[in-house]
Amino acid sequence: MFRSLLIELSFLFPLIILSGGLWLVGISFAWLWPLILLSYLVRHLYHLVYLTLLIRRQHRLIPPFPSGLWGDIYRSIARYQQRGRKSRKRQIRFSRRFREAANAVPDALVILNKQLGIEWANPAAARLMNIHWPDDDGRRFTEILTNPDLDLFVEAGEYMRPLDIAPVHNRALMLSLRITPFGERKKQRLVVGRDITKIYHLNMIRRDFVANASHELRTPLTVIAGFLEPLIDAPTTPDNHQRPLRLMLNQTERMRSIIEDLLTLSRLEMHEHQEECTPVAVPDELHLIMQEAQALSGGQHQFELHIDETLLLRGSQPELRSAFSNLIFNAVRHTPAGTLIRIEWRRADDAVLFSVEDNGPGVAQEHLPRLTERFYRVDCARSRASGGTGLGLAIVKHVLNRHGARLFIASDIGQGMRFCCRFPNERSLIEQQEHWNHEPQSA
Repeated sequence: MFRSLLIELSFLFPLIILSGGLWLVGISFAWLWPLILLSYLVRHLYHLVYLTLLIRRQHRLIPPFPSGLWGDIYRSIARYQQRGRKSRKRQIRFSRRFREAANAVPDALVILNKQLGIEWANPAAARLMNIHWPDDDGRRFTEILTNPDLDLFVEAGEYMRPLDIAPVHNRALMLSLRITPFGERKKQRLVVGRDITKIYHLNMIRRDFVANASHELRTPLTVIAGFLEPLIDAPTTPDNHQRPLRLMLNQTERMRSIIEDLLTLSRLEMHEHQEECTPVAVPDELHLIMQEAQALSGGQHQFELHIDETLLLRGSQPELRSAFSNLIFNAVRHTPAGTLIRIEWRRADDAVLFSVEDNGPGVAQEHLPRLTERFYRVDCARSRASGGTGLGLAIVKHVLNRHGARLFIASDIGQGMRFCCRFPNERSLIEQQEHWNHEPQSA
């Protein structure tokens, strides 16, 4: 920088010597200084205009550069140009790699703008979603992939779980759609469509097999239990036969309980979306369940209730009763005598909460993600001894999914367990309002 200033002064020095010579021959300074400044400004104006033309025409600045301060300016701009070229090359390479990777992905990828118009789609989207890019550029996503459930799914903006649909252009397909907001203020959407046809059919086969097998097993078990009960009560039955017969009856009842739970799960899976939606008096149901829980406990557990008596819920009464009773009965069955069980039903800021908490032995963290799997047991011996079927939490999960709710489980060794069901706030009702709505209106 200092060297450039010296060069600039070297341009002015000859002009000053020339003006001094002219002054010696009698020319006034009033005319000399404007001439000096004008000649100096002409040089700056030339470089400025030349640089403007180069930038406007997007010319690459290459040496030799002018001397002085203008040389520093040219060199700085040249460095920025070089950085910009390298950055553009990196972006082009990254964009090319991204497109190659996206085109190789077997899942359908679609990018939507703020108005849900299509901005980009990979080739797999043409086969799975009938979206051809760039032919469908700008078209609304739900106009091409038409489905009533998809319209509600997109408008709701809750993308916690995927949506399974059969596209209109190919009913033999079953797609699992996931939508992820991204971009500025999360206004854009990335749609990922996965072909789950094989998995869907396998689940259907498994579901049908379980349902049919359960139906077929229920009848012979009923017959066996029907013969065992009179044999146990008959006075002619020898005493040494009583214990084997009672064990047979107990195992029969246990098998019947497992089959009933399997049939319940099959019914819930066949209808993923909850259809019956009536006001359910949850406080009344909880009080009835508590009476059964106290009988099951035999007075060996302590219960603490925090129930909002005015808070109702829209849903299916049998399903909700099944979910709540499973959670409460599990807390009784799988905790030792003297355990405190805390049951809560209340409204939170943005949801309705039902929770069951105990101060029992708890379970390790690694078991928590698998507790809702069918027949998963933390301690097989203890679970069978307590009379559980291993299907209760699976039923709870399906019931909550049908009601748009989520199940949260927290526990650790020696710190008890907490099961929390979080229902959407729009399903809640206040009892007084419900009664007011049913009052006859005066003319």
